[in-house]
Amino acid sequence: MNYLSIEQYPKAWIFRHKDMPVSEEDLAQIKPLTDARAEQVWSQQISKECNHPENFGPADWANKNQTWLETDNWQSLWESDDPAIPELLAQHLQWEDETVVWFCYSSEHVIETSWDVFRRNWKNFLFFDDGPLLIGKKRKQVAQFHQTGNFRIGNRK
Repeated sequence: MNYLSIEQYPKAWIFRHKDMPVSEEDLAQIKPLTDARAEQVWSQQISKECNHPENFGPADWANKNQTWLETDNWQSLWESDDPAIPELLAQHLQWEDETVVWFCYSSEHVIETSWDVFRRNWKNFLFFDDGPLLIGKKRKQVAQFHQTGNFRIGNRK
């Protein structure tokens, strides 16, 4: 089994927040990974050496300056009533709606969904903002979100 049900997911409250409700249709497409599957995705896509963005080492692509292209702010838009994702993010991640994406908080905390579901509900994912990475399956573009209210976009090798 690769997924937890949303009911089993300990942090499901982020998708049931009264001020940011997620539709039942979208909720059904938000799939928290089991610990084993999360570890697998993390080690294959992010790092074999560390388990959290705070611990990236010199060999990790996410720790290399050449990975990152630009930085912008996400927090002001997050705090607004505008549901749109930040413009720079939308421009950089021009993926098809059905592209599988992983929002990777740590090696044990990864959520799988589609790009269109993530775009509609991005604010919910960012209740936890201590360095998570957004990656697309078979895509080189990446984004990382920081507690400072900034995010950065780049391309992984």
